Amino acid sequence: MKKMVVLTGAGISAESGIRTFRDMGGLWEEYDVMEVASPEGWSKDPDLVTNFYNERRTQLANVKPNAGHFGLADAEKIYDIQIITQNVDDLHERAGSSKILHLHGELTQVRSTLDDNLIYNIGYDEVKAGALCEKGGRLRPNIVWFGEAVPAIVEAAEMSSLADIFVVVGTSLNVYPAAGLLNYVRPEVPIFIIDPNQVPISSNDIITLIKEPASVGVPRMLEMLRV
Repeated sequence: MKKMVVLTGAGISAESGIRTFRDMGGLWEEYDVMEVASPEGWSKDPDLVTNFYNERRTQLANVKPNAGHFGLADAEKIYDIQIITQNVDDLHERAGSSKILHLHGELTQVRSTLDDNLIYNIGYDEVKAGALCEKGGRLRPNIVWFGEAVPAIVEAAEMSSLADIFVVVGTSLNVYPAAGLLNYVRPEVPIFIIDPNQVPISSNDIITLIKEPASVGVPRMLEMLRV
């Protein structure tokens, strides 16, 4: 069974109705992104940040995976699929994918500010302002914010180096370190890039560009591979 490694970004979830700050001029609703997605924002107003992620979880509970998510999950019948996602939602899980690495954390989790290993699955529940872990540390979203390291990138690079097929879905390839995963793909491995927008890369014998949203592009890619 061939190993397909899939890097997904905001575009695949946007089709399910999850709005991205990049599409909103650097704003999520009325919030400046640095107020709610940076260590500085957390230090300045942790209650504001807590409330913001409560709102995001409420939104997540009311959206559903789309054909892009379901297509990748269904393809596990044919391929050994490893998903590496930049998204913090759980739509891949809900679609049925079995192997998912979240580069930037998970919205349905919180962690202790005293011990990074104390992680709690909370689903779509609200976190009360000032909520503490059992060690007395404040609970923060288990999200990698701007300016923070991406610990999972090392594991993601290793996964990318083992791919027999590498797929990029719904990401601009402008956000590092995730965009750098292409550098770990072996030279002979076919690459599919699925995005309706312009990406900073050209088609060639190895790279196939599919300028479609994920719900159309993922099934099209799988069809191309079957030929």
